[in-house]
Amino acid sequence: MAQTNFELRRKLLQLEALYDVGRALNTLRPEGELLEELMQRAISVLDATVGFVFSLDDKLKVQQLFPFGFEAPPSPNAILNEPPIKQVLASREPLSLAVSRFLGGPGSDLLIAPIIAGDAILGILGVGGKEERGAKSGSFVEDDLRFLSSLAAIGGAAIDNTRSFHRLDLMRETLEDENRTLKARMLREYSDRLMVGDSAKMQRVIDLVARVADSQANVLIRGESGTGKEMVARLIHGNSPRKDGPFVAINCAALPETLLESELFGIERGVATGVEARPGKFELAKGGTVFLDEIGDIPMTLQAKLLRVLQEREIEKLGGRRRIPIDVRFLFATHRGLEEMIEKVEFRQDLYYRLKVVEITLPPLRERKEDIPKLVRFFLDKYGKREGLKDVRITQEALQKLMRYPFPGNVRELENLIEGALALTVDPVIDPGDLLLPESAAAAGGAELPDDFPTLDELEGRYIARVLAHTKGNISAAAKILGVNRKTLYRKQEDVSQIDPNESKWGIH
Repeated sequence: MAQTNFELRRKLLQLEALYDVGRALNTLRPEGELLEELMQRAISVLDATVGFVFSLDDKLKVQQLFPFGFEAPPSPNAILNEPPIKQVLASREPLSLAVSRFLGGPGSDLLIAPIIAGDAILGILGVGGKEERGAKSGSFVEDDLRFLSSLAAIGGAAIDNTRSFHRLDLMRETLEDENRTLKARMLREYSDRLMVGDSAKMQRVIDLVARVADSQANVLIRGESGTGKEMVARLIHGNSPRKDGPFVAINCAALPETLLESELFGIERGVATGVEARPGKFELAKGGTVFLDEIGDIPMTLQAKLLRVLQEREIEKLGGRRRIPIDVRFLFATHRGLEEMIEKVEFRQDLYYRLKVVEITLPPLRERKEDIPKLVRFFLDKYGKREGLKDVRITQEALQKLMRYPFPGNVRELENLIEGALALTVDPVIDPGDLLLPESAAAAGGAELPDDFPTLDELEGRYIARVLAHTKGNISAAAKILGVNRKTLYRKQEDVSQIDPNESKWGIH
């Protein structure tokens, strides 16, 4: 009778353990935690003194090994050389046996079960050295092996789920990376919608646009006038989930306060004599994007109302009492220093933080002059096609003139210069005289250099020619004066041999 009660309690304990393990392993956890959980459950329920568990990759190599009571082998894959392990891997069936040695230590009774999911073997779970307890002391029974096999089966499903989730997560990350790359490539290819440029600063802008387009976050676009803030806003909208909705742009500096409020929020009928009800831009942009340009110029009273809109996503029309929910994404732009305005109490700090969820700063053209040749080519093609001109080109002298100019008006100014040059030129070749640059570049934000200002190479060549003239062609003497060796001077001599040593145009005497 006592024997029967003990057997019933043991079976009940094993069933409860399997139920608990099933629930515990039903959540996504790191594979190492799952393996350790399996081994600990097996040891505690089966009263084992030693145990081990390991996982296998697709090539049946050990990924992770957790021994308990055994000395870990120098290499995890060494456990695959143990005869009982080989037998289970070959048969894919659970095994009960007694061994004299195992993992370099004394042997014992062993129970070993494969961890299988579908057709794949994911690992092996084993225990040994049963402790004395109750009527059955010191030896495992058939039910113990069935329990270990059931435990390994539950573990196999859990590990398979974890690996599948990990694979899907990696796939998701890969697809997201590819998506960002494709978006960035698309932004580069569709130059009619792009701020053209290959400089590092512009590539940073393009990357930020590609990454932020999919989100619903507010974006603050900063930059000087003419850097292309509205174009960036349109790029964000055009590559967002809201691209099929309207894009509504409003220049906050162009409208007086009362008109700006009615334009944004709308107005109810009867607010003033003859006034008819009309929706505001926030309503008209439903499902799309609202771009508030020059947000730094919005009056303080409207700043408070805009803050409520951003917080509550609701508006009230002028003269109305009903709250209207809105479904828009907000983009903002400014050329002003909002931080300084906050210090002067000209801009609300709480609104500032609502605007600046993501910030994109556009570099001025003078800080990315390496983009000027590509921009020039883009505008030549654009306006040359409009004017019916073929094979439009610009001379190197004219391009150098543009490269030296500081462009206080940034890309917009460059575009206007090229458009004006094409309107004035009598042939499809633009030379320096076709570029209507300000007479005083200093007044436009920087000093323009003369068209014939020499390069460093030209200065070096003329100086070498002067020294050679002074030494009457004596290479050794000239090299000593110049502080170079004869070999270097011989190499440079050919480049300067055509330079007139009496030429003093460059101020070298």
